[in-house]
Amino acid sequence: MIVRIMGEGQWEVADSRFPELNKLDDELLEEMEGGDEEGFRRTLGALLDAIRRLGEPLPDDALEPSELILPAPDATLEEVRELLSDNGLIPG
Repeated sequence: MIVRIMGEGQWEVADSRFPELNKLDDELLEEMEGGDEEGFRRTLGALLDAIRRLGEPLPDDALEPSELILPAPDATLEEVRELLSDNGLIPG
């Protein structure tokens, strides 16, 4: 799956990695619902770091459609809230 981190670029992430990513996404959703700003910051950073670690970066000149778009590391809790579906940032 092609994942874009807003303001950074794209990574190709194997489907087999999504259970780990979904765990972080569930944590992030819980923290957002509870208004835990500190937890939200920590978990958003961990989620984006996991994408960078587990994925293969695409070249800057690649124009692949992103199947999943994640917020920038400095996104606010309110900005991320607008991106969320009932299942979090990552479907599944």
